[in-house]
Amino acid sequence: MPALRSLGLFLLLFVLAAAPAEAQRVAKYGADFLAGGIGGRALGMGGAYVALAGDVTAGYWNPAGLNATAYPEVAYMHAERFDGIVQFDYGAGVFPINTRSTVGISFFRSGVDDIANTLNAWDAANDRPTPDSISFFSAADYAFFVSYARQMRSNLSIGVTAKVVRRGIGDFASAWGYSFDLGAQYRVGRFQFGLNIQDVTGMLQSWSVDSGELAAISEVFGQDAPVGGSEIVLPVARFGTGVTLPLTQDLGFTAGLDFDLAFDGQRAYAFNTGDMSFHPRLGTELTYRNIVALRAGISDVTSSERFGTEVTPTVGAGLNVGAFDVDYGFGDFGGIRQELGYSHRVSLKYTFAQERWSRANR
Repeated sequence: MPALRSLGLFLLLFVLAAAPAEAQRVAKYGADFLAGGIGGRALGMGGAYVALAGDVTAGYWNPAGLNATAYPEVAYMHAERFDGIVQFDYGAGVFPINTRSTVGISFFRSGVDDIANTLNAWDAANDRPTPDSISFFSAADYAFFVSYARQMRSNLSIGVTAKVVRRGIGDFASAWGYSFDLGAQYRVGRFQFGLNIQDVTGMLQSWSVDSGELAAISEVFGQDAPVGGSEIVLPVARFGTGVTLPLTQDLGFTAGLDFDLAFDGQRAYAFNTGDMSFHPRLGTELTYRNIVALRAGISDVTSSERFGTEVTPTVGAGLNVGAFDVDYGFGDFGGIRQELGYSHRVSLKYTFAQERWSRANR
């Protein structure tokens, strides 16, 4: 496993940091660590949540949805991806300022830890390994969001999220990135509509590298070491619609349909026209007395000549116990071919449902 992780390190180094210092290029996967989504409920519904987001997780899915919260909320989620190699953690909080305004914060970390650095683990003079020279480091991405939502009319909310991203590969390379998301939600009867434009101004990421740390790459691999530079993550427009219906006095049904437009050609197997790709998502939820929920969805649809059309399903469940909501989502992160392992997502949400914290009293 250390050898595989070391190989993964150098792949990351060359993919993320090999731009010419004076150039700025489009990063196809520059913020992909955020693309997997958050929240057990949303992920159990295939990520079809742009119109339905109405809790603390809306800071990620659609900041306009934060205005649907009646009380302050906090949430946490842990997930393991690629058969446990990648650890993902998310935490967030939301606070209603008054009857029309809401603020929220979100924090993300996605990382691979305990990667073996074997660059100095060979004694060339004596032609033998030197295990004591092996060190370990992490390749981790962090993101911090600050969101604000405003109720414009009784059925219309808008929101904005300011994003700061920090990426690092041990002491080898690091980058800062900044951007904004804009969102809106509109309600007509039982139907909801949502729009979230991620990285609306483009996310500019500036990479710097430690030339001293990377000098060994040229010696070991016989290639030029990566250099710093800048890259830009292009916007993604996410459209969504949803409906919530009472089936009986105890049963409720919710359905959502999302459609993403990406402009950087980031997926080889996505439906696309040139550099524009299309990503549909579908989700459903059946609730009993707003206590127990069962969910199912489709998080991805891909097409290729080799594999044909493939659908990535998701399932999930939720339980409400007083102020606590526990949600679980299960999905095959690598597609139905199961090449990259399953993905389990568990999230916990707590609502400060005391009268003194109520939005109505602000």
